[in-house]
Amino acid sequence: MIGVRLKEIRKEKKMTLKELAEGAGVSISFLSQVERGKSSVTLESLRKISEVLGVNPSTFFPSNNEPMSEPSFHYQDLTQQVPNPDFHPILVTLPANQSDGQPFSHSGHEFVYVIEGTLTLQIGTKMIELQQGESWFFSSSETHYWYNHTDQTIRFLVVSSR
Repeated sequence: MIGVRLKEIRKEKKMTLKELAEGAGVSISFLSQVERGKSSVTLESLRKISEVLGVNPSTFFPSNNEPMSEPSFHYQDLTQQVPNPDFHPILVTLPANQSDGQPFSHSGHEFVYVIEGTLTLQIGTKMIELQQGESWFFSSSETHYWYNHTDQTIRFLVVSSR
Protein backbone atom coordinates (compact mmCIF):
# COMPACT_ATOMS: atom_id res chain seq x y z
CA MET A 1 0.00 0.00 0.00
CA ILE A 2 2.73 2.51 0.96
CA GLY A 3 4.85 1.49 -2.02
CA VAL A 4 2.11 2.07 -4.56
CA ARG A 5 1.30 5.49 -3.12
CA LEU A 6 4.99 6.37 -2.89
CA LYS A 7 5.53 5.60 -6.57
CA GLU A 8 2.43 7.60 -7.57
CA ILE A 9 3.59 10.69 -5.67
CA ARG A 10 7.17 10.38 -6.89
CA LYS A 11 5.97 10.19 -10.49
CA GLU A 12 3.58 13.14 -9.97
CA LYS A 13 6.54 15.17 -8.69
CA LYS A 14 8.59 14.02 -11.71
CA MET A 15 11.29 12.76 -9.37
CA THR A 16 13.62 9.86 -10.11
CA LEU A 17 14.38 7.09 -7.63
CA LYS A 18 17.93 8.44 -7.48
CA GLU A 19 16.81 11.98 -6.60
CA LEU A 20 14.45 10.76 -3.89
CA ALA A 21 17.00 8.32 -2.48
CA GLU A 22 19.72 10.98 -2.27
CA GLY A 23 17.38 13.50 -0.64
CA ALA A 24 16.04 11.01 1.92
CA GLY A 25 19.41 9.42 2.65
CA VAL A 26 18.36 5.91 1.61
CA SER A 27 19.50 3.63 -1.19
CA ILE A 28 17.91 3.44 -4.62
CA SER A 29 17.47 -0.31 -4.24
CA PHE A 30 15.66 0.18 -0.91
CA LEU A 31 13.21 2.66 -2.47
CA SER A 32 12.65 0.36 -5.41
CA GLN A 33 11.89 -2.54 -3.08
CA VAL A 34 9.45 -0.39 -1.06
CA GLU A 35 7.65 0.71 -4.23
CA ARG A 36 7.30 -2.93 -5.31
CA GLY A 37 6.09 -4.04 -1.87
CA LYS A 38 9.21 -6.17 -1.32
CA SER A 39 10.44 -4.21 1.70
CA SER A 40 8.77 -2.40 4.58
CA VAL A 41 9.66 1.15 5.54
CA THR A 42 10.37 2.45 9.02
CA LEU A 43 8.67 5.54 10.37
CA GLU A 44 11.98 7.41 10.27
CA SER A 45 12.47 6.61 6.56
CA LEU A 46 8.85 7.49 5.80
CA ARG A 47 9.30 10.91 7.42
CA LYS A 48 12.47 11.60 5.42
CA ILE A 49 10.80 10.49 2.19
CA SER A 50 7.75 12.66 2.98
CA GLU A 51 9.93 15.71 3.55
CA VAL A 52 11.76 15.25 0.23
CA LEU A 53 8.45 14.79 -1.61
CA GLY A 54 6.93 17.78 0.19
CA VAL A 55 3.95 15.81 1.49
CA ASN A 56 2.56 15.03 4.93
CA PRO A 57 3.30 11.47 6.10
CA SER A 58 -0.48 10.93 6.39
CA THR A 59 -0.51 10.78 2.59
CA PHE A 60 0.78 7.22 2.88
CA PHE A 61 -1.89 6.02 5.30
CA PRO A 62 -4.93 4.10 4.10
CA SER A 63 -7.77 6.47 3.21
CA ASN A 64 -10.31 4.49 5.24
CA ASN A 65 -8.31 5.32 8.40
CA GLU A 66 -7.53 1.66 9.07
CA PRO A 67 -4.46 1.18 11.22
CA MET A 68 -1.26 0.43 9.32
CA SER A 69 1.33 -2.07 10.50
CA GLU A 70 4.99 -2.50 9.87
CA PRO A 71 7.13 -5.18 11.55
CA SER A 72 8.45 -2.82 14.23
CA PHE A 73 5.35 -0.74 14.98
CA HIS A 74 1.66 -0.26 14.33
CA TYR A 75 0.25 3.19 13.82
CA GLN A 76 -3.01 4.88 13.00
CA ASP A 77 -3.41 8.29 11.43
CA LEU A 78 -5.85 10.37 13.50
CA THR A 79 -6.23 13.33 11.11
CA GLN A 80 -9.45 11.87 9.70
CA GLN A 81 -8.03 12.65 6.25
CA VAL A 82 -8.05 16.43 6.70
CA PRO A 83 -5.85 17.66 3.83
CA ASN A 84 -2.58 19.41 4.76
CA PRO A 85 -3.14 19.65 8.53
CA ASP A 86 -0.95 22.01 10.57
CA PHE A 87 -0.22 19.16 12.96
CA HIS A 88 -0.29 15.42 12.56
CA PRO A 89 -1.58 13.09 15.32
CA ILE A 90 -0.62 9.40 15.18
CA LEU A 91 -1.56 6.61 17.58
CA VAL A 92 1.45 4.28 17.84
CA THR A 93 1.49 0.74 19.20
CA LEU A 94 4.97 -0.57 19.88
CA PRO A 95 5.40 -4.30 20.54
CA ALA A 96 7.30 -5.65 23.53
CA ASN A 97 11.10 -5.39 23.41
CA GLN A 98 11.12 -3.17 20.32
CA SER A 99 14.40 -1.33 20.14
CA ASP A 100 14.99 -1.21 16.37
CA GLY A 101 15.42 2.10 14.59
CA GLN A 102 17.83 4.99 14.54
CA PRO A 103 17.20 8.50 15.85
CA PHE A 104 16.23 11.05 13.21
CA SER A 105 15.19 14.68 13.05
CA HIS A 106 12.76 16.79 11.05
CA SER A 107 11.30 20.26 11.15
CA GLY A 108 8.69 21.37 13.68
CA HIS A 109 7.80 20.20 17.16
CA GLU A 110 6.59 16.94 18.60
CA PHE A 111 4.39 16.01 21.54
CA VAL A 112 4.35 12.46 22.93
CA TYR A 113 1.73 11.19 25.43
CA VAL A 114 1.87 7.64 26.82
CA ILE A 115 -1.53 5.96 26.93
CA GLU A 116 -0.38 2.54 28.12
CA GLY A 117 2.97 1.10 29.21
CA THR A 118 6.45 2.56 29.64
CA LEU A 119 8.05 4.34 26.69
CA THR A 120 11.75 5.14 26.39
CA LEU A 121 12.15 8.35 24.44
CA GLN A 122 15.57 9.30 23.10
CA ILE A 123 16.16 13.00 22.42
CA GLY A 124 19.73 13.73 21.41
CA THR A 125 21.84 11.70 23.83
CA LYS A 126 19.25 11.87 26.62
CA MET A 127 17.06 8.83 27.37
CA ILE A 128 13.75 9.67 29.03
CA GLU A 129 11.45 7.05 30.47
CA LEU A 130 7.76 8.00 30.30
CA GLN A 131 5.09 6.11 32.22
CA GLN A 132 1.38 5.87 31.43
CA GLY A 133 -0.17 9.35 31.60
CA GLU A 134 3.14 11.18 31.17
CA SER A 135 4.08 13.37 28.20
CA TRP A 136 7.01 15.20 26.62
CA PHE A 137 7.18 18.15 24.21
CA PHE A 138 10.33 18.90 22.19
CA SER A 139 11.78 20.39 19.02
CA SER A 140 11.79 17.72 16.31
CA SER A 141 14.99 19.25 14.93
CA GLU A 142 16.73 17.36 17.76
CA THR A 143 17.46 13.76 16.82
CA HIS A 144 14.90 11.53 18.48
CA TYR A 145 13.33 8.07 18.50
CA TRP A 146 11.22 5.88 20.76
CA TYR A 147 11.79 2.41 22.12
CA ASN A 148 9.98 -0.25 24.11
CA HIS A 149 12.47 -1.91 26.46
CA THR A 150 9.71 -3.72 28.38
CA ASP A 151 8.00 -7.07 27.86
CA GLN A 152 4.61 -5.36 27.38
CA THR A 153 3.06 -3.67 24.36
CA ILE A 154 2.85 0.11 24.72
CA ARG A 155 0.52 2.64 23.12
CA PHE A 156 1.23 6.34 22.81
CA LEU A 157 0.07 9.41 20.94
CA VAL A 158 2.54 11.40 18.83
CA VAL A 159 1.52 14.82 17.56
CA SER A 160 3.94 16.44 15.13
CA SER A 161 3.74 19.96 13.73
CA ARG A 162 4.81 20.76 10.22
